[in-house]
Amino acid sequence: MLHHAQNFFHGHNSRLSLVKGLEIEVKVAVPNFRQFRRKLREAGFRVKHRRVFERNTIFETEPPSLRPSGCLVRVREAGSRFTITYKGPATVGKHKSREEVEFSVSDAEAAYTFLVRLGYHPHFVYEKYRTEYSDAASEGVITLDETPLGIYAELEGSEKWIDSCAKILGIADKEYITASYGALYLTWCEREGIDPGHMKFR
Repeated sequence: MLHHAQNFFHGHNSRLSLVKGLEIEVKVAVPNFRQFRRKLREAGFRVKHRRVFERNTIFETEPPSLRPSGCLVRVREAGSRFTITYKGPATVGKHKSREEVEFSVSDAEAAYTFLVRLGYHPHFVYEKYRTEYSDAASEGVITLDETPLGIYAELEGSEKWIDSCAKILGIADKEYITASYGALYLTWCEREGIDPGHMKFR
């Protein structure tokens, strides 16, 4: 089935682009934004995609059918770029890895309608400003995410690449965060004593 889908997307690449693979990543908190950017430049990283506002909407059925199995479906609006992503159950150790299937769409509103017609509804929205960096080898990417909870960096690539970059940037293994933004938000709400809603800028 997936093979036929890939052939379809390749045959219609003016509108859709399908990416299937294994996502391996960690997050780290960034207490000093300017200092971290300087470390990135010194390590040879350059901006791959400039800072852009992102709105991410997680979809779920009622009753929930994705969260209990550790899966999610997301629509991401990043400037004029729109993507639909499926993520499978995560394997969490030192790093977090999970299946990821993602494709771009030309119309975010149509993507919302498409999912709603299939029985999925907006469940959780989280916003951030994201800047993406890569090095000359292009073996992975580092993103700087400015969120309502603070600033985080995501290192995504092979486990070896992540650990190597972390060492260069002075990041210790104990600083690795494998929680999702949704989980970080719930922890923040509990700590602040407020009822969870959406992770949005006020």
